[in-house]
Parts: sequence; structure tokens; C-alpha cells
Amino acid sequence: MFHSILVPIDGSEHAKKALSVACQLALQKGAALILLHIPEKLAHETLLVWGIGAVDLKASEEELEAAGRKVMDRAEQAARDAGISHVETMITQGDPTRTILDEARRRDVDAIVMGSRGLGDLKGLVIGSVSHKVGHAADCTVITVR
Repeated sequence: MFHSILVPIDGSEHAKKALSVACQLALQKGAALILLHIPEKLAHETLLVWGIGAVDLKASEEELEAAGRKVMDRAEQAARDAGISHVETMITQGDPTRTILDEARRRDVDAIVMGSRGLGDLKGLVIGSVSHKVGHAADCTVITVR
């Protein structure tokens, strides 16, 4: 059923749980995982999972990308440790919702597995979370993990 699964990784605990679910699905079906990170400047400092720590609010694009690369390296290692042999990582820029949807379509993935909440702020409560928007607009199966 699933040959390829896109997993947006933002460093949140929910993304970490989503990766775990995606790994379980991938193991059952022999699917490939595509891990996607979209660096964003947040309105607050936040701790990232996988032991990376907080990114300064005044971080440069290079510093954001370096922190993102560390998060992705840890996520890739977690997937490989779970037994996934085909793992691809990518870091790209853009609006998270649009970028996730565009990559899912471009790569013709069978599913997107993502956390229900990411590192965003209260804006998500007002205009809708990324996971909510992706769930409504995606052409493929979307699994949202709490």
C-alpha cells in the first residue's frame, strides 16, 4: 500500500512521534522514507528534540540550516536504527504547508505522516495549523500523530 512516505521534521516532539509511526509503517510495507525539513524563524525560542537545543531568534539563515541539518541527521539515524534502509533527507525553504504539499505531489508519495503540532506559535490556532491544512489539501493519505 505504501511505497514512499513523506515525513516533515521540524524538531518538535510530535514530529519525533510521527517519525516513529512512519518507521513502523515503512517496516511493514518495505516503504522508503523521505524526511523533509523547512527551516523557519519562530516568534519564540524553543527546544528541539534529538538534543539539539534552542536556536537563537536572531540566527542567520546559515545557522538555521545548520541546526536543521543536525535535526535531520538525528532523524535519519533514528529511522536507520529502526531498521529503515531507504531514507532520503532534504532541507528546503518555503511556506511549510505549500512546500509539504508540493513535495508530496512532485515525488508522488503514498502518504504523509506528520505531527499534529509543531514548533509554531499561536498563529496556528488562528489561521490553522500546518497539519490541518495539509490534511485537507493533500492528494495522498495523511496520518496526523499526537
